[in-house]
Amino acid sequence: MNQQTVNTASADELDIPKEIEFFEASCEELVNYAKKKGASQVEVGVSKDIGLSVSVRNREIETLEYNRDNGFGITVYLGKQKGVATTSDLSEKALHEAVDAALNIAKYTQADPCSGLADAELMATNEVDLELDWPMGIDAEKAKDLALECEAFGLDYSDKISNSEGASFSSHRNIRFYTNSHGFKAATPSTRHSLSCVLLAEDSLGKQRDHWYTISRDAKNLETGKTVGEKSAEKTIARLNGRQIKTQKAKVLFVPEIARSLVGNFKAAINGTNIYRKSSFLQDCLHKKVFPDFVTMEEQPLIKKGLASAWYDNEGLATKQQNIIEQGIANTFLLSSYSARKLNMQPTGHSGGVHNLLVSSTGQSFDQLIEEMGSGLLVTELMGQGVNMITGDYSRGASGFWVENGEIQFFVQEITIAGNLKDMFANVMAIGNDHDLRSGLLTGSWLLPEMMIAGS
Repeated sequence: MNQQTVNTASADELDIPKEIEFFEASCEELVNYAKKKGASQVEVGVSKDIGLSVSVRNREIETLEYNRDNGFGITVYLGKQKGVATTSDLSEKALHEAVDAALNIAKYTQADPCSGLADAELMATNEVDLELDWPMGIDAEKAKDLALECEAFGLDYSDKISNSEGASFSSHRNIRFYTNSHGFKAATPSTRHSLSCVLLAEDSLGKQRDHWYTISRDAKNLETGKTVGEKSAEKTIARLNGRQIKTQKAKVLFVPEIARSLVGNFKAAINGTNIYRKSSFLQDCLHKKVFPDFVTMEEQPLIKKGLASAWYDNEGLATKQQNIIEQGIANTFLLSSYSARKLNMQPTGHSGGVHNLLVSSTGQSFDQLIEEMGSGLLVTELMGQGVNMITGDYSRGASGFWVENGEIQFFVQEITIAGNLKDMFANVMAIGNDHDLRSGLLTGSWLLPEMMIAGS
């Protein structure tokens, strides 16, 4: 064992009512303290996280860590001047010093007419229990057993598996409290459990690696160690006996976990910060066609146990169910109160991001999309950061599988795929029903009619 910090206590021992009581009293005192010192507006965010993480490699424990982290973030405004300070020391003296530091910073910052809390009348008022808190009471021994079992299933799956980069299990419980001088306050306890495995295989052409993971608020919804280990092995073995392909234009199919990155590019392009800075290729997309008619992207922030569920955003504004894209048309930008003021618009409850985004499907299964593609590239991995948010130009290193006559033929690596996101979005041919549920962004595979593939 290279590193070990063992604590036999449960990974989620937080007295939630007691923590909320402490945070509420401390934050109220801090807001009052800051206002007495001259602040016109104040907001405080505090979180405490407790968890257990274990990683194993080649059937031995590599790391075992038990953590307990906490932190206060204090933002004060002197009119339109803003100051921010943070601390992990929860003593009264340290918290007062953080407020003093934030006030001192604000004195020397330039006034910004768009600064300040979100408007008081926009604060969320309807608290919703989203069932995000599912502690599993796991201890170090059980965590080690889960990780070892997962890796063992992967290593034993086939003699083609030559090595392991490890399996990991983690269980974390968090309590987040937010309040501001408008009187808004809310506490959100939540849990997150995950299990993953990374394996290696080797043939005459070299080594290959791949992985699989599962994640959930409720441990009962995790895939089993057997499933995670064996999926990791299957994916790794499939990459053996790879070949190169010639430079060409061809159809491209993105698997769901890769298609998510395209939706991520879209979200970045309509983020208020990029819009007011005029640094987005979708600068003028509002109420215009961005995707084909069959594409709808619905935000559902109130999904029970959702990985991105929230009834209020990072500023205390109410989230709401809404279509970001409806029949291909962009209905809204993603605006915080600051970016909304910069654009002379209303905030949309997206401070901190989108809360569960569901992308519509054209109904095909993954196998049906492969058949529909006929011949082309199935992309299962992307590398690099070749996305120009101003122009939409897209160029990423990639690997995946070549498809011929509707059947997967062989693994392909050392290629680059290129296009323009605006064109890629506008010309999506189909979106599968093979939704990947391991994210707050749910989408199936995306089939595109053509991209430039740079190979040999």
